[in-house]
Amino acid sequence: MYKVIGIVGSPRFNGNTEYLIREALEVLKKEGFDTELIHLGEKKIAPCEACYACNMMKDCQIQDDFQEIFAKMEEADGIILGSPVYFGSATPQIKALIDRAGLIALKKDRALNRKVGAAIAVARRAGANFTFAQMNYFFYINGMIVPGSTYWNVGYAMDMGAVEYDEEAIRTVRNLAENIAWLIKKIKA
Repeated sequence: MYKVIGIVGSPRFNGNTEYLIREALEVLKKEGFDTELIHLGEKKIAPCEACYACNMMKDCQIQDDFQEIFAKMEEADGIILGSPVYFGSATPQIKALIDRAGLIALKKDRALNRKVGAAIAVARRAGANFTFAQMNYFFYINGMIVPGSTYWNVGYAMDMGAVEYDEEAIRTVRNLAENIAWLIKKIKA
């Protein structure tokens, strides 16, 4: 069975980013995929210290929830990253994860290479495209394959739950999930 994990980079639970990731995962479940939602709001992931101990260890010396999440990233066929926009960019939670995961993946013989990756950003007003790009840069540097959709995978909402009314975002995320399913099935065939 194919597996896709959705990683919510928001410290808030049941927020707009989580809503859109759940929408994508529901489509993937209907396509027969095993899915898992990982919420960074309940995890402790310190930022990268640029110590480069990973050059020799092939793992990160910082002991926290990173190792558990990275193991799931390695096992997954697809990874969806989601972040709300905080002051024009991704949250510190998702940034700490992708900084460390990117470095460790490179040290572990490009462990994420040719996996499918997709980003979802949610903004109140501005910064969605930059945040979307930040997460996509992580996929590109790791040799991952990024499917498109009908528009950028962004939603607009201020209050909790308000993204439910962004019909275009929901259509875009659902179409993204269909493309993720199609792509993974083609790659794994």
